[in-house]
Amino acid sequence: MVIRALAALVRRDLALAARVGGSGALSLVFFLMIVAVVPFALGPDLNLLSRIGPSILWLAAVLATLIGLDRLFQADEEDGSLDLMTGAPVPLELVVLAKVLAHWLTTGLPLALASPLFGLLVALDGTAMGATALTLLIGTPALTFVGAVGAALTASIRRGGLILAVVVLPLMIPTLIFGVSASQAASGGTVPFATPLIILAALSLIAAVIGTLAAAAALRWSE
Repeated sequence: MVIRALAALVRRDLALAARVGGSGALSLVFFLMIVAVVPFALGPDLNLLSRIGPSILWLAAVLATLIGLDRLFQADEEDGSLDLMTGAPVPLELVVLAKVLAHWLTTGLPLALASPLFGLLVALDGTAMGATALTLLIGTPALTFVGAVGAALTASIRRGGLILAVVVLPLMIPTLIFGVSASQAASGGTVPFATPLIILAALSLIAAVIGTLAAAAALRWSE
């Protein structure tokens, strides 16, 4: 029953995202804009671009993840759906988990899948592209779950996007650090690729547990 409820909630949010459009496509466009603009600022030095390319992709992914996060719970708060979900027999933590998973499927997953293509803009080779895509696939769930806590805290605040960014960006720094470290390690760094990758996976698992519980607690507190 729990799995069925989780799947139903995920399908609901995916259907709403497909019907309304918005955050997923906006995140992808924003991601592309950052990756495309930075090379113009740095100049035509391909060696420099290839060295810092994973950092550019990861920084763009962090900023793109913030797109639409403020509406993660706010839309349901405004139309009363959140009150119904809170009073339903399904645990609120399950509701939060389903909504965060749906948000990641429409935002974080497309960013990870598109990163090899965008890696061409920063002169990454095949190994670096694959490693960066893998780290984004593993690390973007941590960004989304951390962002969900801020989204829950600002759900009742109109236009709370700036507050959300101020709250969650410092908490995303560890994921950014290990994501970039893993990407650079695959291109001949001094640290084995598996070490930061395992830490990155652990951060995503920890964020999934703590983020779900904290976001549910914040939603209950805001009632």
